[in-house]
Amino acid sequence: MATQSAQKGASDPPPRPEQPGKPARYISKYREFVKHEAVKNKSQWKTMGPAKVAVPSPNDFLQKHSKEPKLAPKKKEEDGKKLLPLSVPQRTYRPVIRIKKNFIIKNAVAVIRGVPKKPRPFCVDTRQGDKYPLEPSGLVPKYINKKNYGVTPKYVTQRNEEIKREEEEYEASVLEQLKKKAMKILSDEERTNILKALKKNWEEINHAYQGLPVLTDTRYKKIHKEELELKLKQLEHDIAAIEKHKNIYIADV
Repeated sequence: MATQSAQKGASDPPPRPEQPGKPARYISKYREFVKHEAVKNKSQWKTMGPAKVAVPSPNDFLQKHSKEPKLAPKKKEEDGKKLLPLSVPQRTYRPVIRIKKNFIIKNAVAVIRGVPKKPRPFCVDTRQGDKYPLEPSGLVPKYINKKNYGVTPKYVTQRNEEIKREEEEYEASVLEQLKKKAMKILSDEERTNILKALKKNWEEINHAYQGLPVLTDTRYKKIHKEELELKLKQLEHDIAAIEKHKNIYIADV
């Protein structure tokens, strides 16, 4: 036995070293006070609705027809006497007379006397017999049979009248302007006076022209001579025109 215990002790593992113990957890001394305050002040901000509601009594349960409107109580009959209904009908009474109708005969008479329906026109355009209604197809002259077909619309006639009125107003304004700018005829007295004045001017310029020197050796003498010749030609042309035409018209510019 001693040898077995010795062998067993030799085979066991060595003992583990002892570890130091964990420190105790920290617990505040105000823990109970904080719990009490939290329970005391819990949900203090919830103020919606009544805090406490009275519980309804079990005897006040909802009964049948309790929410229906109640009618006013009937009036008591006078002296407890009830009026008997009249056995004779009133003067305004009209009895309903019911007449039995034979709808078979009625329908037969309506069919016999009725106008037969006209067959609906169709148009067939294929060898297979495909057909379609003729009226909306455009092959029937539909619009030329209308009452207002070919009649000028009112808005067109109104527009034409407005255009015609504007043209008349424009023509009237043009004629008025032409009348204002119309040429007037020269009277005989004015014609003779103008003719005398022109001839007098021609005599004066001709006298000046005759007094020119024969020798025109300077530039000034040439220019002066040409001016006098031009004036004489213009006066001769004007005198000839007035003498040739008896009626002379003058435009108002």
